[in-house]
Amino acid sequence: MINFFRSFFQSKLGLALTIGFLVLIALAFASADVSTTGTFGGLSGTNNVAVVGDEEVTTADLRQSTDNALRQVQANEPTLSMEQFIEDGGLTQVLDTLLDRVAVSEFGRLVGLRAGENLINSEIMQLPAFRGADGNFSQDLYQQALRSQGLTDQIVREDLSDGLIARQVLIPAVFGAKFPDSIVRRYAAQLRESRDGSVAILPSELFVPENEPSDEQLETFYRENRSDFIRPERRRIRYATFGADALDERTQPTDAEIRQRYEQNAELYRASEERTFTQVIVPTRQAAESFRERIQGGASIDAVASEAGLEASEIGPIVKEDYAQSANAAVANAVFGADEGDVAEIARSPLGFHVVRIDDVTAIPARSLQEARPEIAEALRNEKQRRALNELASEIEQRVSSGESFREVAEALDLEVETTRPLTASGAVFGEQGETAPELVQPLVATAFQMEEGQPQIAEVETGETFVLFEAASITRSAAPPLSEIREDAIARWKLAEGAKAAKAAAERILKRVDEGSTLAAAVRAEETRLPPPQPLSITREELMQQQRPNPPLALFFAMTEGTAKRLAVPNDGGFFIVSLDEITQGDIENDDPLIAEARSGYGEVLSREYGDQLRVAIRSDVKVERNDDAVASLRREMTGATN
Repeated sequence: MINFFRSFFQSKLGLALTIGFLVLIALAFASADVSTTGTFGGLSGTNNVAVVGDEEVTTADLRQSTDNALRQVQANEPTLSMEQFIEDGGLTQVLDTLLDRVAVSEFGRLVGLRAGENLINSEIMQLPAFRGADGNFSQDLYQQALRSQGLTDQIVREDLSDGLIARQVLIPAVFGAKFPDSIVRRYAAQLRESRDGSVAILPSELFVPENEPSDEQLETFYRENRSDFIRPERRRIRYATFGADALDERTQPTDAEIRQRYEQNAELYRASEERTFTQVIVPTRQAAESFRERIQGGASIDAVASEAGLEASEIGPIVKEDYAQSANAAVANAVFGADEGDVAEIARSPLGFHVVRIDDVTAIPARSLQEARPEIAEALRNEKQRRALNELASEIEQRVSSGESFREVAEALDLEVETTRPLTASGAVFGEQGETAPELVQPLVATAFQMEEGQPQIAEVETGETFVLFEAASITRSAAPPLSEIREDAIARWKLAEGAKAAKAAAERILKRVDEGSTLAAAVRAEETRLPPPQPLSITREELMQQQRPNPPLALFFAMTEGTAKRLAVPNDGGFFIVSLDEITQGDIENDDPLIAEARSGYGEVLSREYGDQLRVAIRSDVKVERNDDAVASLRREMTGATN
């Protein structure tokens, strides 16, 4: 999770405003607004968490960047809470990233680097988030984005300036880094290395104690492992839908409106005809006349066109007005002046001379007002309904903006109110396996988890058809529940933890036997507890690298010395692996092996990152970074809800 977070900028701008630029150093820095006044004076009398050179990093900066980082990680892990994020090292990572960003920016200015106004303008105009429908920069979208993020143009420009300076500092240091070919060849050969051994697992479930914990043992265990019992934030969403059924007779068209629409569109209801015909367009009148004569004599229009290397096309059914738009009035007059089965007089359009055979003529009789009335009434009713719904939505939005509560608005409009069961940020019903929010509510969940309690909003569910008024009816913050509520779960976890301790002791006994010369299989069989037999392992490093997420025992397998055995804990007190490496077979590689080129590219990226890391460490030392650990600890307690 933290690795995912590290790959993005954490800043007041947020991901949407930063990901479009500085991609080359996205692993390196946060882009946050930092004030530039004052000096470090300890915890008392200051909101600083650090001072980098002459620049301050305030608690507000760190809190804002941490909030943004959490939101970005929640895009992949929606149920992740702030407490879990900080427990996993999120706050520390955000602070480190902020300090790197400020340090590099400060260093860049000290050595005379700058980002001019025109360059900053260019970066803003290139960000996709600010482009309108025509693909060009939109000032309105820019201002709208700033307002939605609570930003100012100055903050954006300062962030961009800092990021551009950072790019000027870092890219020259890391660009084009590569290992010598001799080292690349050595590493490439390692990818062909194969290893043989075995792995045993000692599940904690096989070692759990039969006895129940005492109250004191359980309370101590719960207090020491409280973070493992944190429940995700839950919210009940109260909602009410409204559509056509919420409207009165205002949507019914009057006789006068129907007559006016009929008169406005009289051409749609007069007598007309549709024609279907086949045409071929030729470049000269002489050729067109020749084609017409042969077709009138009984030749196939398709065959005549094919002989000349042309292709005839069928058009229609189509009315004269529409055909005139695709050709021109002269061609349309000729086509619609010929009888069915005839070949129309030759006429010319910008495309050439049209040879047209009339295949079918369908007369469309005129429709009276009475005959057209149902169609016109339906169209007017739909138009008035959409307009009335939009007006009703605007009215509700105004009521909400003026301070009316959800229930007041719902009662005034006689809307049926429903409330969901407690939902997590993923849209799942809390505590109910496989159950989710109603289909109508699912699109609202993400917004509802950004809302404060009792602040209703309106959303359009079906364009022009259905709207929904909704609010966060109740919010249960992420926290560990009282022990009394989860006593049985806590007992099960205590037993598993005790089982893990016993599994660890068994793993140590097994390792001791292996060190004394026993095979892993024999050492496992010597245990009183019946354990699963070890499984053989045989894999090359190249096969390991092809796995997106190599399992931990395999990763350990390739970090060991031949003839050794090591233990590895299974997460969440699941037990222990014991990995035994029996033999390493060195890999061979030819001079023309394509793996060498791949290794050269891959290890070049690794070297670039290392150069960047070393440069940031040197810059931090040069500009001098002073942390206020007390302020950081205070903010940590505040953001996790800890009391001390």
